[in-house]
Parts: sequence; structure tokens; C-alpha cells
Amino acid sequence: MLRLRTSDADFEAKFARLVNDRRESDADVAHTVADILERVRDRGDEALIEYTMRFDGHPLSADVDWRIGPEDCKQAFDALDPKLREALQLAAGRIRAYHEAQLPRDRDYTDDAGVRLGARWRAVDAAGLYVPGGRASYPSSLLMNAIPARVAGVERLVVVTPTPKGQTNPLVLAAAHLVGINEIWRVGGAQAIGALAYGTGRIRPVDVIVGPGNAYVAEAKRQLYGVVGIDMVAGPSEILVIADGKNDPDWIAADLLSQAEHDPSAQSILITDDAIFAEQVEDRVDVQCSMLSTQRTARASWDRHGVLLVVSDLSEAPALANRLAAEHVELAVDDPEALFAQIRHAGSVFLGRHTPEAVGDYVAGPNHVLPTGRRARFASGLSVLDFMKRTSFIALDADALGKIGPAAIALAEAEGLPAHARSVKARLK
Repeated sequence: MLRLRTSDADFEAKFARLVNDRRESDADVAHTVADILERVRDRGDEALIEYTMRFDGHPLSADVDWRIGPEDCKQAFDALDPKLREALQLAAGRIRAYHEAQLPRDRDYTDDAGVRLGARWRAVDAAGLYVPGGRASYPSSLLMNAIPARVAGVERLVVVTPTPKGQTNPLVLAAAHLVGINEIWRVGGAQAIGALAYGTGRIRPVDVIVGPGNAYVAEAKRQLYGVVGIDMVAGPSEILVIADGKNDPDWIAADLLSQAEHDPSAQSILITDDAIFAEQVEDRVDVQCSMLSTQRTARASWDRHGVLLVVSDLSEAPALANRLAAEHVELAVDDPEALFAQIRHAGSVFLGRHTPEAVGDYVAGPNHVLPTGRRARFASGLSVLDFMKRTSFIALDADALGKIGPAAIALAEAEGLPAHARSVKARLK
């Protein structure tokens, strides 16, 4: 675990190394994924059968082995504890309401030159959703990925998920029922991403692929961007907590561990102006970690990638946060709005002492699929727009063309494109 102070002489060098530490897949992963994708593209279902047996110990032979039916999802939903069912429904309702407000409006207007201009938004025809089947098999992720697609108007939504030894996660199936997903395939890994992108004998290709996964899944999405659209190339989870000494150290320790327990490569960072408070948080992290069922993962994450950063004054924190461009940023201070006004780069920001990041993972409403690895500098969280595309349109009559056409001719001739110029000239009187 790294300890930093902005007052240290070597702070800038150490902080720069922290900022540039990617914690993501290496060249070996890229080569392995490229080979898998090539085999899926060339051999289709045959490659899926081989990889699913090798990695999941699950044979794909009869139709029942390939797919999970809607009736299985309904049974899983009906069998839920009532409180858990209500929690899923609450989460789904809040996520849907938030994303419905994101729907873009078409534009259609005529400008002063008499030119009609505008744009129409349309959903993609089909979207694929990857649902992990191992450590990160979460129904909340299915809701966060599937609901924006439904709100956007995607007609065909396809889930791929590994089922090791044929075992499924009933909570994930229940969430699929709640969203109304009827096409679920028992395939996972980079091979499933390849199947969604290229299509196979059984699985028809999609236009956009979203959803979390391990390093191989993330690398497959990266390599296939352009063949299909993707949500983002997601790396290990991150949380940055900016807190003063007035906080309960137990609360802040729990917040840091909430991301550390995701993955040994996850990163939790505390920025505070109180060195004693930092020590208290460190102590509470140790105590709480020992009581977690996920303590092995959380411990590894905290020991390898955890950071306690003490600043002379919290006014220094926003500039540091902007350089880190973290996935999640908590502002546990008296006046979070003042700091928030200075935060330029963050996946999602959580304002105040009573807004733990974990509430955003489940029931707040905004999407929890967020940019990692400093990508918040140029990327945003998953939204309805990831499942839509905009088509512009133009309409001119003779008078409108007469007004703006000569300028088009002049520019085309200047660029040495006479056919462009002629296509406009031919229509002018």
C-alpha cells in the first residue's frame, strides 16, 4: 500500500507513476485473444464447442445445452425471496427512469437560406450483453446494461454468459426475466465476444456489444471495435475518496473496500488533509478486511494498489483527482459542491458523507458502467446513446441551392475536385 504526501520532495515523481499505472492486460493476453477470435470467425460453432468444453467444462450438443430458456428465467424470478425481488424491481425502475431522461430529440428546422436541416436518432437493430459467470456474476450489471438498450428501443437483445459445469446464477436469470430478455447463450470468454461480432451458425451477429468481463473479454472488445460498436474497454475498478477528518473512519474504510473486493487489480485511493485520520482509516481497513468473505481479493487489492495520500489542504485535491480521472469519486466533505465544481474528469461523482459509491452500483439510477484507466478524461458512462446512432439530413430547393451552392463550387475547385463542383453547377441557373 502506497503512502504519499504532497509535501514530500519526491511526491511529483511518485504521483506521476501512480497516474500512469494502467493495471491492465499485457501482450500475451492480446495474442491469445487474437487467436481465439480468428478461430471463431473461421470455424463458428465448432470453435465455440471446443472453447466452452475447454474453459467451462460444459458440452454444447443439443439445443438445451446452448441456450437458457425464458421459462428458466421466470422460474428463477418467481423463486426469489420477496425482499430481493422487490430490490431488483426498485433498482430496475430507478435505472429505467434515469435513462429515459437521456433519450435524445430529433431535430428538423429550416435556416435563413431556406435549407432544411436536421437529424434523426434510431436504435441499433441488435445489441449483445456479456454477463460474467465467475467472480463478477452480478444481476445489477445485467440491469445496468440491458435497461438502457431497452429504453433506446433495441429490438433484439442477446446475452452471452459462461455456465461452468452447466451451472447458472439464478439472480442473473431473474434479472434477465425482469428486463424481458429471451435470447441467452451458454458461451463466455473472448469466444463469446467473437460470436456476437462475427456471428456463427447458431448465433446471429449484433451491432453493439456491452458488458463487463475479465481481461480476455475486455481485450476481445478492444480488438473487435469497428466490426461492432462497444461500450468501452474497461479495466479494473477504481475508487477515489476525498475526505476530511470529520468523517467516521469506518465509513471511509468500507467505501475503499467496496471496490477492492471486486478484483485483486482494483484500486482504492484516499485523499485527505488529516494524517491522523488517514492512519485511522488504514487501521479500519485492516479490521474490516479480516471480516469479509471477499478478504483474499480485497486484501490483495489494498496491499498492491491501495493509496493513502495526505495533502496540506483539501484545495489541492481537485487537481490531483483530475489527473487520476478515476471511475468513482466520493466527496465526503462539508461542502462537496465546491469541490465538485472543480472536478473535470471522473466517471461518476458521489456528493456528501451519506452518498457511498455502493448505492450507485445498485439503486441510485445512473449507470454503473463507467470509464476506468484514466479514460474519464475523454469518455462517459454507459447511456442510452451507446445503443443509438444519429442520421443527419439536408433538403434544398432551387432557391436555397442558389444561395449556398456557389460557395460549395468554390471550395470544391480549390480542393481540386471538379466532379464535386460540376454536381452543384449543373443544378444552378
